[in-house]
Amino acid sequence: MQPNKEQTNTEMAQVEKIIGVILQIGVLISAIIIGIGLLLLLFTGHSGYSGQNFPTYFGAIFHGLIQFKPFAIIMLGIFCLILTPVLRVVVSIYAFAKENDRLYVAITSTVLIILVFAMILGYLDI
Repeated sequence: MQPNKEQTNTEMAQVEKIIGVILQIGVLISAIIIGIGLLLLLFTGHSGYSGQNFPTYFGAIFHGLIQFKPFAIIMLGIFCLILTPVLRVVVSIYAFAKENDRLYVAITSTVLIILVFAMILGYLDI
């Protein structure tokens, strides 16, 4: 029984390392994208949108990305930053399932459902 516990501990250490790397990469990618948008904003002197308008929906963001609008690029970076901890929750569900910890799988799955539900409500402007 001891070798299984050691193997589980080793696997959990690897999963925790992967979670840390995911968070670091997510933040780094987000920072790079936001930085590109800020540099483009500084070089062009305009946001790509009139007045105080900026893209808030996926379609508007992607349409703005095609046209290299600085605010759209910045919003993509913010979107990536928001998705980083959501990805961490997904990996945590896997880790808890691998550990056969059903209680934490249920709790973490509930957190993921709440996050997705909140994102959908925010997208629908409810």
